[in-house]
Amino acid sequence: MPSWKLVSGLCIGFFGSLVAVAGIGYAMVGVPNEENAAALSQNNVYYWSNGQQMVATGSGQNRQNVTIDRIPKAMQEAVISAENKTFYQDSGVDPMGIARALANMARGGDTQGGSTITQQFVKNTYLSQEQTVSRKFKEMFISIKVGTKLSKQEILQGYLNTSYYGRGAYGIQAAAQTYYGKDAHQLKPSECAFLAALLKGPTYYDPAGNASLNPAASAKANRKRSEERWGWILEQMHNDDKLTDAQYQEAIKEYPEPQGRKATKGMSGQISYLVDTAKKYVLNHSDITEQQFDQGGYQIRTTFEKSKVEALAKAVKKVEKEKLDPEKRELDKHVQFGAASVKPKDGAIVALYGGAGYENGHFNNNADTSGVPVGSTWKPFVLAAAMEHGTYRSDGPLSPMSKYNGNDRLKVLNNDGSYVLKKDNTPFLQKNESDRPWGYITLRKAMEQSVNTPFVQLGMDVGMRNVRDVAEKAGILDSSFATLNPSFALGTSTPSAIRMADAYATFAAAGKQAAPYSVTSVKFNGQEIDGFDKPRITQAMPENVANNVTDVLENVIQNGTGKNALSLGRKAAGKTGTTDENKSAWFVGYTQQLSTSVAMFREDPKSAKLLSMNGTAGEESIHGGDVPTLVWTEYMKAALKGKPDLGFPEAEPIGDVQDAVGAPSPTPTPSDTPSETPSETPSETPSETPTDPSPSPSDTCGFFGCEEENGGQNGGADDGGTDGGASTEPTPTDTNLDGGNTRGNGNGGGIFGGPAG
Repeated sequence: MPSWKLVSGLCIGFFGSLVAVAGIGYAMVGVPNEENAAALSQNNVYYWSNGQQMVATGSGQNRQNVTIDRIPKAMQEAVISAENKTFYQDSGVDPMGIARALANMARGGDTQGGSTITQQFVKNTYLSQEQTVSRKFKEMFISIKVGTKLSKQEILQGYLNTSYYGRGAYGIQAAAQTYYGKDAHQLKPSECAFLAALLKGPTYYDPAGNASLNPAASAKANRKRSEERWGWILEQMHNDDKLTDAQYQEAIKEYPEPQGRKATKGMSGQISYLVDTAKKYVLNHSDITEQQFDQGGYQIRTTFEKSKVEALAKAVKKVEKEKLDPEKRELDKHVQFGAASVKPKDGAIVALYGGAGYENGHFNNNADTSGVPVGSTWKPFVLAAAMEHGTYRSDGPLSPMSKYNGNDRLKVLNNDGSYVLKKDNTPFLQKNESDRPWGYITLRKAMEQSVNTPFVQLGMDVGMRNVRDVAEKAGILDSSFATLNPSFALGTSTPSAIRMADAYATFAAAGKQAAPYSVTSVKFNGQEIDGFDKPRITQAMPENVANNVTDVLENVIQNGTGKNALSLGRKAAGKTGTTDENKSAWFVGYTQQLSTSVAMFREDPKSAKLLSMNGTAGEESIHGGDVPTLVWTEYMKAALKGKPDLGFPEAEPIGDVQDAVGAPSPTPTPSDTPSETPSETPSETPSETPTDPSPSPSDTCGFFGCEEENGGQNGGADDGGTDGGASTEPTPTDTNLDGGNTRGNGNGGGIFGGPAG
């Protein structure tokens, strides 16, 4: 056993060493100030794919320090009541908070702990935002020294001048200008409480929303969080006797609505959406926080090609000018476009169109937005699932030459042969755009003319879960999928334009899938940051399944609803889509070199709800085969100029011809012409149509939606409405094959979200 002298000596030596280390640490650290932080703030520089500079933007343009006498007392008290009630009494360090942080680290969690205003000031001005033990100890030493060298007023001034308030605003002066268009000293107590709430995390407390960074940060959710914390802060100020009863009642009377977002220097046209997309990609593929990123110093090389971005914007503007006149036609107002272009076998996003630009007050990125159902552009995933998995009745893959009933008001069957029922126990009827008696037609023909009923029944036979899995493997995000009911086959889901372009690129690449990406490298002050390699390429579906989908979609352009794309002058494949009530219209198409999606919709600027496009452009309705296809074709001509026409790989025959239940037997020789319609209409088609073809919504809206032309509860789907709604896409006749497809609106689903480009 060691002697007591040895033990005592070791203990004294150990504690002496700790004191010495602490003393050295204390002596070596300096005292920060907000001027140092302002000097360190820089712009972020974005580059085109060829290395040329696109734009420089960041906090270096939006920062100005003010002295404590120019900061309202209410602002000072708001942050103290909300963040650090003992500010004027404590030493500047929260030992319990640091202990909690270290304990969290020991358990494998992050080291985030409760921090004083002094510690926050130190972190803002002197240290990185990384959560590490070494940073916590350094923060502690500096905070102790700051507490002894600076007055409480100096510390509070520094904290308010260096804190991040969102929208690129660092410091209280920039925040006051950004949110209320006034200087800091003019802020009212209610406005001070609002700005103090932002310090909790501007991504989630800015009522304008930040859904492009995180779907959870929608405008609605952020507004709720902001109002709740704003009210709580005012209550705390009142409880702490920083507001009198009269002042509190005046402040709490009305939420101080901030100004909308404004375009910053250089963030105009499509540049704003390119930066938005690249920033989102960086934050999703690194440990960089939004606050760190907005402080600047990063060099971001993107995948965007300037010539293609300009060509896409030019194509939209040209077609808008030719087709829309909002000054003369009320129904031409609030029309929007979103588009994206992706390289097959790579995933690089080379171009996108996000909207009219920040400078015009449009801050949502339409290339990466949710809530716009894709309609019949979803049908290729149903066909791909059938060719890969077969149906519950087939032994293997199903041939696209298999026949399904194309008649209107079809009673949809479950796998056990029973009818899908509505809540009132009457059969669910799927509608087409018209009552044309197609009879039993091949799936190839049904895709060509975008007939709804065959794909609803096919989806039921294949299994909607299989359809969903095929779409997900092709590149559609989980968050954008709609409910798995019969209308799922008709495009009630709401993926982004980026994700639709990428998923169709999987078909173009013979089944090879690469996640969309928008950034190839990120440097911080010249040092490369890891995590920005090209996405891994996987075989998402059998090669011949993808090639057969392409063969069928080539026919859509050559003979069907996509004929407006023929003017491209080269081999291409694509699909039209239009939603019920004509609330959105899509065209997604590709060559081997490029896959591009174009969405068109009207949106109420106040409620963000989709509006009908019936009557827009002076037309009875807008279809995917019309305006969106014109934009697609105009862009693809420019983007592919000088490139060879590679065509597509030969599609080998696939699967067995397995006709649906009730098809005439023996099966006629497959043909792609309307003569496939049998002379005798099957018993489950219009012969059982109710006498009143237009019952009131209260009679027909069931679990799967409505039978009426309003498209049903969850939005209609192309060529017949989703959830049982009616399609508004015209069925082409022998002389007119240019019609689009129509679907209804739907809610939900992020588009490019998560780790996408």
